[in-house]
Amino acid sequence: MGATATLSATGLAVAPGEDVTCTVVVRNTGDLVDEFTVDVVGDAAGWATAEPASVNLVPQASAEVVVRFAPPRAAGVAAGSVPFGVRVSSREDPYGSVVEEGVVEVGGFTDMSAELVPTKVEAGSKGKFEVAIDNVGNHPVAVRLHPADPDGELEFKLDRSDVVLAPGTAAFVKLVAKPRNTFLRGPSQPRPFRVDIVPSVGSPLSATGTLVQRQLLPRWLLPALIALLALAAVLAALWFTVLQPAVKSAAREAATQQVDDVKTAVDQAQAGAGQAQEQAKEAEAKSEEAMKAAGLDPDAAPGSPPTTKPNEPAQPAGEPTDFRVAADAAIVTNQDLFTDFTFTPPPDKALLITDIVLQNPRGDTGTVRVLRDVDGTRSVLLEFGLANFRDLDRHYVEPLRFKKGEKIVVQVSCQNPTEKGNCKPSVSFSGRAV
Repeated sequence: MGATATLSATGLAVAPGEDVTCTVVVRNTGDLVDEFTVDVVGDAAGWATAEPASVNLVPQASAEVVVRFAPPRAAGVAAGSVPFGVRVSSREDPYGSVVEEGVVEVGGFTDMSAELVPTKVEAGSKGKFEVAIDNVGNHPVAVRLHPADPDGELEFKLDRSDVVLAPGTAAFVKLVAKPRNTFLRGPSQPRPFRVDIVPSVGSPLSATGTLVQRQLLPRWLLPALIALLALAAVLAALWFTVLQPAVKSAAREAATQQVDDVKTAVDQAQAGAGQAQEQAKEAEAKSEEAMKAAGLDPDAAPGSPPTTKPNEPAQPAGEPTDFRVAADAAIVTNQDLFTDFTFTPPPDKALLITDIVLQNPRGDTGTVRVLRDVDGTRSVLLEFGLANFRDLDRHYVEPLRFKKGEKIVVQVSCQNPTEKGNCKPSVSFSGRAV
């Protein structure tokens, strides 16, 4: 009992988004009427079908089954040779099943897009942009960036000019546009420009943007100066007409009263001079005692260092530390369901976190959280939607403090489309361990 299978072609070629077929002849070599199931195994199984999927054959009878290969036009199906197997399974004799092998050559396609983020920036001396390039084709593409403006009024600086993009990935290139000439005052001037993206294959792309060049002096400065001059003029008039005569009169009265007070003070000072001398001697003695207690020599010259060293050394500032938590979260339909990725610091160290960098290079969709875990009790420190960023920095003047024994937990709720696969964001931390 069993079956034989014969492929009409073992080498096929197909373009993404199209289909190609071959036939397999199934023969019942057994002695009983049998049902044979035909399917495709291997990397091509996800986009291959057999029509019909099963046949019933009497002994020594045969039938043709059409096998159709239809790879989707998506980055998930890479260009190149994809081996496959056509499996014929016998219901009556499972051990008599057979597999015929072949190769289908999937063609490549190029699909790229580019944009400038943001498209318009208003600045006096320089504007910061980011060139976002997406490769949704099914093969790697190298690109080169060429920024230019039609009037030659701008200078450009790229953090990199050559980028290689894998299928289904995006790249972000930082761009600084700087005017060749600046002005202190005047109306804002738009400076349009473009960035040409030349791929190794396919047609060139272009992303356009505008730097709106404004005056270097703040707009509020001139009105503020005028207001200050007007206030100074009002104060000067008030001084000469009102305040100055009143001040002179008050000064004469105060001078007369002061002379009387001085005479009284002189009489009192003479009476208390002897007592003051005694108090001065007592204060000098106490001063010498205080200097000795502080480690100073009373007879040393001014500015001399202490005779004793400080009792306690300066406290250490801690050791620099940095670490990264990478996530690989499976797709879930419930947005409130999260996968944990935990970082446990050394048990004898506390952490002072000053910088947090979140990265989402694949453009995943979902939610990422950063939590503090104190013996199972958790509190959320940060929460972001993955679709809202590719790279995100957080810097803290007052560090985030994690005491000894506290853990850092990164949670991810992945809502990617099924064909995109797991969410793989990461979070980097830096600071000091004390």
